[in-house]
Parts: sequence; structure tokens; C-alpha cells
Amino acid sequence: MSFATIILAAGKGTRMKSALPKPLHRVGGKPMLAWVLDSSFAAGSERQIVITPKDSDTIEGFLADFRDKRGLDVRRAVQDPPKGTGHAVDCAKDALDDYSGIVVVAFADTPLVYADTYSRLAQALTTNDDAAVACLGFTTDDPTGYGRFVQDNDGGLLRIVEEKHATDAEKAINFVNAGIMALRVPEVFDLLDAVPYQDTSGEKYLTDCIAVARANGRQVLALEAEEVEVMGINDRRHLAEAEAVLQTRLRGAAMDAGASLIAPETVFLHHDTVIEPDVIIEPHVVIGPGVHLGEGSEIKSFSHLEGTITGACCVIGPYARLRPGTRLGEGVKIGNFVETKNTTMGDLAKANHLSYVGDAEVGSRANIGAGTITCNYDGVNKHKTAIGDGAFIGSNTALVAPVTIGERAIIGAGSTITRNVGDDDLALARGEMKTITGGAARLRQRQKKS
Repeated sequence: MSFATIILAAGKGTRMKSALPKPLHRVGGKPMLAWVLDSSFAAGSERQIVITPKDSDTIEGFLADFRDKRGLDVRRAVQDPPKGTGHAVDCAKDALDDYSGIVVVAFADTPLVYADTYSRLAQALTTNDDAAVACLGFTTDDPTGYGRFVQDNDGGLLRIVEEKHATDAEKAINFVNAGIMALRVPEVFDLLDAVPYQDTSGEKYLTDCIAVARANGRQVLALEAEEVEVMGINDRRHLAEAEAVLQTRLRGAAMDAGASLIAPETVFLHHDTVIEPDVIIEPHVVIGPGVHLGEGSEIKSFSHLEGTITGACCVIGPYARLRPGTRLGEGVKIGNFVETKNTTMGDLAKANHLSYVGDAEVGSRANIGAGTITCNYDGVNKHKTAIGDGAFIGSNTALVAPVTIGERAIIGAGSTITRNVGDDDLALARGEMKTITGGAARLRQRQKKS
């Protein structure tokens, strides 16, 4: 089925104490607004209208980029000044002028809602022509501060009572309002026309549509979601709580797909992380954006990966740092305190310890010795290092790019290589060793006398 979505994103978000608009704060590396757009689209939303405040250039820039990348029908409507949730939905009227059907009203600061929940709301109205509104609620042990769902004997929603207006019996109700609703277009705008602005606040509330619909003889449905799913984000503490929930979901999905997380609570994933079966991730690993781990690979403790694609059966870490542009073939080994960036390594290549390999192409079965550095930056430009198949780079080598090391070449330890080395060549570039017989003893004698 298909429906439209109105996403309310016009709140000031002052409790975030941030120059960044609240809807663009990230959970799992992805803006909250993007979570809502993606989830509603996955549920069947064919048109999405985002309600923003005046002068929200940052959000508009995000939406323009989102439209370009996804090719979705995402529109913007401005609420100026903000006068409540009902007024916010009214602001979407022009964007829905040519639309007839179900509309789901969602919130940009509620990023954990599943696509299935949006589709259940829309489906509830689709299958019940007598219902004008479907409201989403949740059951909680502590309903303090929430609007209570007052229902009839058949489970229909009679009204939502805010706590300050609730009787003692109504305050005892623990089925409360999550705020997300499904309504019909154009009927919703007729309902809103009959909703007055509050005398005290000057605002029009969307929930007041329920009383109007009931007065018109229409049904109002109540659907339930899990409390954690409809968590709203108002401040940095809530943001951290949402991150914890999402990380639990991501870890669970990875393990369900065949990965082993030795201590899941210590592993942090990104929303776009791809983990193939039989990957093993040890404790205290952080995975940033754009990571794809090949089947059977092992990520050892305290490693940090982003922008990296590995082949099968790679071994990474411990304490490895793989930066964007890293592409590893099958069976590659990246050891402790090795950093890679914008580097391709062929099958079975190794860089086992204490090296920096940046802007490089490393051939299959090449061995990068401890302390090797590709000197890729001259202060102005980046340059490339190419290391051929089967080459051996001795410890403490500096490869001054641009430079090419041929296949099966050997570079002696401690060398500074500034010119190309051919296939099967041996290259050394270091000062000649000098030994002074008995010199150490004589030096100690002089030191004692002084």
C-alpha cells in the first residue's frame, strides 16, 4: 500500500544546546530526519512533506542533498510562526493539494520507529472505512507527563487526556500517546478547520482532531508500539539513549546474519556497516561509515575502521586504524598499530606492525616490514607509492612518493627510497656502518674523568 507522510521538524530543539538543528543530529551516524524519511519510504510512503521553521537553510540543504541522492518525492513546507502540531499539519495542505489518501504524521526527532509501524498505522485506516484517525500509543510503567488513551469497551479511542486535565482514574492509565497518527486527506484538513486555537498557548493541537472526528460519528483507532521504539529525542541524554538502542539493534542484526561479536556491548557499528557471515569481531572495536567486512575476516580488539572494504579471511589489528579508501584483497593481514589510507592491498599482502601505508597500491603477497612509512605528502600534494607483487620492504623503511617498487624486489631495512626499484632488484639506501674497536670502553673512561 502507499501513503503520504508529514514529518514535523519545526521545533527549536533548544535543549540540545547546539547550532545544528535537532533533526540533523545523528544516531548510528545518520541524521534523525533521514531515519524517519527512510523508514516511512520503506513502509510505502510515496510523498514526504517535511515541516520546517523559517530560515532553516541547513535542513533545506540536507533535504536537497537527500532528494538528489535518493530520487524521492520529498517536499518542504514552512511553519512560521510555530503554533502547535495541528497548525504544523495545516502547513502541509498546499503540498497535498493534489493528493487523496492516507497521511501519516511523524516526528523528525523520533528516529527509532520501524517501517512496519508506519505501514500498520496506514493499513489500519485502509481496512476500516469508518475510521478517520489511527493513533499510536505505548504501554509504560511510568505514564507521568504523557497524554492518556481513554478507550471504549471495544478498544476504540474516545479521547487523549493530558495529565493536567486527567482525573485520578485517568492518571492510572498506562497506555499513553506516542504522538504519531494516521489520518485521511483531505478529511484531516476539514477536521483541523473545526479545531480551535487554545486561548492560553495560542496553539492548535493535532490530537484535538480526535474529539471532532468522534463528534462527526467517525471512529478513532488505537494501535500500540514498544515504548523504546517511539522514544523522542529532546536533549543529549536522550540522543545517547537512542544510540544505545540502535547499537543493540545493529549488533543483533549482525549476529543474526552470522557474525560473532565476542563482547557485543563494546562494539560500535555504523548504520551502513556490512558484515558477512563468519566474521569475528573482538571487544572494543569501532566501525565508522562505509565499511564492508568480507566473509571469515577477524577484527581484533581496539581497531577503528571507516571507508574500508575487505576481502574474505582478512585479519585486522589489534590497534589497527583503517581510514577511508582502504581496499583489501583476500587474506590480507593488517597488524597492531598499522594505519592505512586510500590504499589497495592485494591478496595475502601483510603489514603486521607499526607502519603507515597511505596513497598506495600494494601487490599480492607483498610484505611491509615494521616501521615502514609511505611518505605520500610533500607539503602541497599527495603522491602515490606502488609496491609490486611479492615485494619485501625491510623494517624502518621510508618510501618517498612518487615511487614504484618492482615485483619481488627487496628493500633493505632502514632505507630511504627516493627512486624507482625494478623487478627482482635489491635496494639499500643507508649510511655505511662504522665500528671503532674498543671505542665504547674508551668513551666510558673519558666520561668518568669528566
